[in-house]
Amino acid sequence: MAARAAAWHVGAAGYGGAMVVRSPRRGVTRWQPPQPPTVPASLTRGVLPDHDLDHEVSFDRVEFDGLDLTGRRAGGVQFEECRLVRTDLAETVLDRSQFSECIAEQANWANLKATKLTLLRCRLSGLRLTGLHWVDGGLRDVTISECRVDLASFRFSSFSAVLFEDCVLTGADFTGAKLGGARFVGCDLTGARFPEAQLKGAEFSRCTLADIDGITNFAGAVIDSHDLIALSYTLAGALGIQIRD
Repeated sequence: MAARAAAWHVGAAGYGGAMVVRSPRRGVTRWQPPQPPTVPASLTRGVLPDHDLDHEVSFDRVEFDGLDLTGRRAGGVQFEECRLVRTDLAETVLDRSQFSECIAEQANWANLKATKLTLLRCRLSGLRLTGLHWVDGGLRDVTISECRVDLASFRFSSFSAVLFEDCVLTGADFTGAKLGGARFVGCDLTGARFPEAQLKGAEFSRCTLADIDGITNFAGAVIDSHDLIALSYTLAGALGIQIRD
């Protein structure tokens, strides 16, 4: 009985028929955990101005420790096998750039504008990502843990083997995002937006799912049973159901 209650599956036909059913998850693509980044132990120490951001610049096996890279504007920047610790990118613009096999920790990236940014096999932890503008980007094999990602925008971005763990995502915007390869664990998604998003295969565990916008797009998502209570109020509101105490 406990095993059957472990997860709830909102089926493709479930919302239209106002039905939420238990599911053994047959026919549902299983979420794949992200592969960890491979960062060499020996890295070149980044210093300014030698390792400042500029158009089409590439950084290979560089450790950015405590650098201030805020307010920059650059495009086509490549980070390969790098570690960024306490290195701030707040208010910076990075267009068509890529982080590959990178680790970022304990930094302020608030209001970073990252249009068409790609993350490949990366880990972000302890970052402030408030107001992040990550539109039309791609994330594959990425772990985002213990980050503040409130009011961030991931509009029309694609997620494959991506884990959000213990993150604050209040008011985050996933409009048009492809979230089938994403898993959210212990996250606060109060007021998050999912219009036009694709959530078939997305997983939610121990999350706060109150006041969700775009609840009709949760068809195919997998949600832990104890997360369903808050979500049910939003679901009832979308269906015009009045709840009486």
